[in-house]
Amino acid sequence: MRRTARPLTGTALAVAAVGLLAAPVFAAEAGSLEVYPSSVVPGGQVTVNTPACGGGTAQGDASAVGAGMFTLAPSTHEQDAIGQFKVPESAQPGTYEIVATCSEGGKRVTGDLTVTLTSQRQQVHPRGSVKTGVGGALGPDPVQTAAGVAALAVAAAGGTWLLHRRARGDGI
Repeated sequence: MRRTARPLTGTALAVAAVGLLAAPVFAAEAGSLEVYPSSVVPGGQVTVNTPACGGGTAQGDASAVGAGMFTLAPSTHEQDAIGQFKVPESAQPGTYEIVATCSEGGKRVTGDLTVTLTSQRQQVHPRGSVKTGVGGALGPDPVQTAAGVAALAVAAAGGTWLLHRRARGDGI
């Protein structure tokens, strides 16, 4: 049984060694430029980041959309280089290539930015009431709301009058 265990252990070690050697090759290929948001309206702010520069600086080029050059600086977020630029108000709708070139090694990475005339992120306002089963303080009917407020006012006035009589000793 020992003879079987040794070849299996040796095979497992060989597979692990091949996996460790292949990991850096895969990590080196992960060089892209992330553009956030990927869709923006003219005048919007765009953030780009890339792990391709190994935590170093990079020179960004957004001249395709009319924003010109910008700098990507090192960040503590997974050793990415991060930069920002503003899309000009005069930008036309379409898809534009944003480029970054690493300062060390000259590696070039690209990402796409889509300019639209309408924002994809429209603010949604809540409507209606929450169905909790308890009931709401203010209903949709103003007559019922007014009647409820009047009933509370009468109860408060009556309670105050009874407490006042009791304090004077008149009894109830």
